[in-house]
Amino acid sequence: MKLILSTHNVTLTKGIEDHILGRIDKLEHLDRFAINARVTLEHDNTKAADRQFSCSLRLAVPGPDLFAEDSESDLYAAIDLVTKKIEQQIRKRHSKYKARKHTEAARTKRRRQEASL
Repeated sequence: MKLILSTHNVTLTKGIEDHILGRIDKLEHLDRFAINARVTLEHDNTKAADRQFSCSLRLAVPGPDLFAEDSESDLYAAIDLVTKKIEQQIRKRHSKYKARKHTEAARTKRRRQEASL
C-alpha cells in the first residue's frame, strides 16, 4: 500500500512516522485490497488546548474511499483515534459484504430445494 503523509505546522519526527506506519500496517492487514493511505497531520494554535492536533486519514479502497478525522490535545492520541475509526469502517464494510454473500447463497439454496420438490 502506498502512504502519502503531509503535515501542516507539525515537525515530522521519526517517532511520529513509525507510529503512523505501524497503524497503517494494521489497517493493511485488515483490508488487503487497500490501494493507498493519505494521512494529514495539522497543529492549530488558535484552537483550545484540548483540540490542537488534528489527524485525517483517507484510505483508498475499491469502491467508495474510507475517511476519518479527529482532533485531540495529543498528536499520538489523534492518530490512534483516526485509525480506530477507519478500522471500524473496514469491519463494517467486510461484514456487510459477508452478509450479502450469505443471503444470496441461502436464497439460491432455497430455490434449488423448492425446485427439486
